[in-house]
Amino acid sequence: MHVEIINGPNLNLLGRREPEKYGHSSFEDYLIVLKSRYPDIEFKYYQSNIEGEIIDEIQKSGFESDGIIINAGGYTHTSVSIGDAIAAIRTPVVEVHITNISAREEFRHTSLIGRNCAGSISGFGLDSYRLALEALIEVIKSKKK
Repeated sequence: MHVEIINGPNLNLLGRREPEKYGHSSFEDYLIVLKSRYPDIEFKYYQSNIEGEIIDEIQKSGFESDGIIINAGGYTHTSVSIGDAIAAIRTPVVEVHITNISAREEFRHTSLIGRNCAGSISGFGLDSYRLALEALIEVIKSKKK
């Protein structure tokens, strides 16, 4: 099984950016944990601060991988185009947020990408990615039946 994780703007700063909200670990360090916990899954990781590059990666991966986990960061609340890119692919996508976006500023309560995703996980720190992966595995299995 091949799963791509796509992270959006500012997530390259995990471990250094507002650690009280986002934790003290970089995503690269957390990815090592995921890979060791799920040795049968081939992971690809992509991060960009640029909306168009994220769209290009969704379009590419959306026809090559078995599933995508995406944390679009602030683009979650502003990017119709990322939502459209997710709608245009056949690969299932799970939306992830490290913090509980429903407990934050009001503008963060609306996701423009979530309606095109299989589901959304938020509020469990970096463990949100593991939970999203577990959900994605089940979605992929059910599609293969």
